[in-house]
Amino acid sequence: MKKDNSIKVTKERRDAMVSDIKYYFSKEREEEIGDLASGLILDFILEKIAPEFYNQGVYDSHKYMEDAVEDLLSIQK
Repeated sequence: MKKDNSIKVTKERRDAMVSDIKYYFSKEREEEIGDLASGLILDFILEKIAPEFYNQGVYDSHKYMEDAVEDLLSIQK
């Protein structure tokens, strides 16, 4: 069974992200790209890149909680 690593977003959020990508290409690269190209870029980011950020957030949260538990144990009498 193939593991799906892509991040899921709502249609409204996806539309906003596609618009942001189009805006970026227009302003930063002076290129006009369409909805299809923007959607494909977004799909790539959500499938290949976003899980790395997600996993780092999970790791950082785990480390924070681990440190918080250590602090809590330090108040034992």
